[in-house]
Amino acid sequence: MISRVILVLVLVLCAFSASGIDTGKAFDDPEMQARYERLIAEVRCVTCQNQNIRDSNAFIAADLRREIRRLMSEGKNDAEIQDFLVTRYGDFVLYRPRFSGKTLALWVAPFLLVLFGSVAIFRVVRHRMSLPINDEGQAK
Repeated sequence: MISRVILVLVLVLCAFSASGIDTGKAFDDPEMQARYERLIAEVRCVTCQNQNIRDSNAFIAADLRREIRRLMSEGKNDAEIQDFLVTRYGDFVLYRPRFSGKTLALWVAPFLLVLFGSVAIFRVVRHRMSLPINDEGQAK
């Protein structure tokens, strides 16, 4: 009997946690709803940090979703909404930060890593090819 009561309590708690994310439509207009979905998918939850606000059930994510809905209802475009979020939370809040002096390392670092890795692989292969081969067909 007690195990059934505990099971019911656990299921009720799971139902409340599952309803934490507002899954309802934000706008009746399909174009606005698609724009809203795209925006909330591109904004990082400042609490979760590796999750967008669309999937996060943190309180700050719910506040950000409400704020984005409000700004869209006021007629703000995507750039203005992103400016508002960056001003308030910094460049970290966007999954794709803008190209600026502060974010230069984020944009250049991957290309430099690939370049240095390619040069290193090329040098290792060239060095290995210049080694003499012994009678068994292996490099010395």
